Amino acid sequence: MIVIKSIALIVAGLLGASGVAAAAALSHAGADLLAPYALIALTHAPALLALGLVARTRILSVTMLILALGAILFCADLATRHFAGHGLFPMAAPIGGMLLIAGWLAVTLAGLAALRR
Repeated sequence: MIVIKSIALIVAGLLGASGVAAAAALSHAGADLLAPYALIALTHAPALLALGLVARTRILSVTMLILALGAILFCADLATRHFAGHGLFPMAAPIGGMLLIAGWLAVTLAGLAALRR
């Protein structure tokens, strides 16, 4: 569990830093792909930070991995499109988005499971 928490904190830091950089670049360069990048990065970084600091259950550990992978895929695809002119691989952003949705649904399941205890 400590490794998963560490991964969540590392990804949170990278998403937070890159999200701020993307938001700054967006305000100066007006690059359209950086707006959703900044939004996803800056909304999921604090979520991963919180989960990494407080998660004590298996479902929250899995949730951290799902959210981290989803955010990485989504943001990496947008960054690759912006800087290289092509996507990371076909369907990378939609797969990342689906993982993010699944991760948030897993948060819901964790809350429901906590109510049962």
